[in-house]
Amino acid sequence: MMKALDKEYKAEFNLLDKESWYHVMNSFEDANLYQTWSYDMVHYGRRGVLHMVLKKRDAVVAAAQARIVRLPGLGSGIAYIRWAPMWRLRGIPDDLEVFRQAIRALRNEFSCRRHLVLRLYPLAYRDSDENLHPILQEEGYRPYDLGKTDRTLIIDLEPSLKELRSSLNQKWRNSLNRAEKNSLEISCGEQEGLFDDITKIYQEMVDRKGLTELSDIHHLKMVQKDLPQAMKLKIILCHQNGQLCSGGIFSAAGATGVYLVGATSNKGLKANGSYLVQWTFLNWLKENGFSYYNLNGINPDANPGTYRFKRGLAGKRGRDVEFQGKFQVSDSKLSDWVVRGGEGVLSRYQRILQIGRSVRHTLKTGRKQVP
Repeated sequence: MMKALDKEYKAEFNLLDKESWYHVMNSFEDANLYQTWSYDMVHYGRRGVLHMVLKKRDAVVAAAQARIVRLPGLGSGIAYIRWAPMWRLRGIPDDLEVFRQAIRALRNEFSCRRHLVLRLYPLAYRDSDENLHPILQEEGYRPYDLGKTDRTLIIDLEPSLKELRSSLNQKWRNSLNRAEKNSLEISCGEQEGLFDDITKIYQEMVDRKGLTELSDIHHLKMVQKDLPQAMKLKIILCHQNGQLCSGGIFSAAGATGVYLVGATSNKGLKANGSYLVQWTFLNWLKENGFSYYNLNGINPDANPGTYRFKRGLAGKRGRDVEFQGKFQVSDSKLSDWVVRGGEGVLSRYQRILQIGRSVRHTLKTGRKQVP
């Protein structure tokens, strides 16, 4: 059901050019990689992306980038918005009314006018953003995926580096100390070729651990080609005796750095290079004025080793937070039916592929894959 925006607000829906969109993004503390022009454009193209800019008395107060998938011939489909709307302006206290008007405008445009299913994944946590949940409900959004939510760890970067280091888990700090004594060489860069270096040892790690949820490093490489210089992904590599032993890919936008991909080679397992890679990026975030470091997902049950590593880095000052989750609204029964049916088929297909990968891995290594 369409609701009019309050009279002070107006929403504009257009496909902005790259420069204009990044100018808008730079106004927000909650800007992030998944809202960059480049992240969606390299995959979906101009026909699959649309921008919303919300203004209050002609000043931009919120924005969101949506990717749109339609079923040919029917016009039905879905608009998906990840880690948005962006509504936390730099240097200005949060205004909950801005959030309300932003998600209302998004529903009006995508669900009511365009008859699409609208799926929203706000960058919001249960411990600090609980007041957003009732607003989402009042505006017609309902939890999606049976209310399933993800967890992550957030490190507050306000303390000094000395304080942050002392807050590390003792075993993690010991591993970092050993890494610093192992004659390791750290290099940082943004060149596209560095993604190929990471890919080689990432595949080694995937085979070693039997992972099924894989990072799309090729997509990140394509995004890197298109990102403006100020938002380029950071690649940190660690070499021992001239051989690459570990590395990571990171994003830094708005007020937050995000850990995207990490990898360690088979030969580098004892070098503790991954500890030095993480500490190097945390140092870089501090030096460049970022406020938070998001370790981008934890699952203590499915992946306890990675959880212990991230928990040790977060240490005493890290917060274990749970996302509010994904929300959905649909004012079109046809689109709702089409999307549910299409996603059911896709889920079964992906499950078949996953089983195939698991069988091949078991036959090759004698070990089951990690779900």
